[in-house]
Amino acid sequence: MNKPLRPCREINCNILTRETWCESHKKNAQETTRNYNRYNRDDNTEGLYHSGEWRRLRQLALIRDNYLCQRCLKNKKRSKAQVVHHIIEVKDDWSKRLELDNLESLCHRCHNQHHKTNS
Repeated sequence: MNKPLRPCREINCNILTRETWCESHKKNAQETTRNYNRYNRDDNTEGLYHSGEWRRLRQLALIRDNYLCQRCLKNKKRSKAQVVHHIIEVKDDWSKRLELDNLESLCHRCHNQHHKTNS
């Protein structure tokens, strides 16, 4: 059985696909992720996201937010949260990396939009 068609995750792209990204955005998404991991993340940050402490805290944030994207809710939409985002970025204040109050649950679209506008 085939997966249902859904919009590409690229902001403002309405091409329907069975994958995460349409063919025109797939390569761009992979390159963006590779560059982000190579140039923007340091070893400490990378280690944080692989720790059990982070996984537990991430799960708590998702439960607290009922697995719903908090930015979509503010816009009176409902969408599933897939990302737990640091409000104050880890690279800006390392001490807030494991504070539940510094986390918000977001969908991929809102998280990507935030990082595209704040880069």
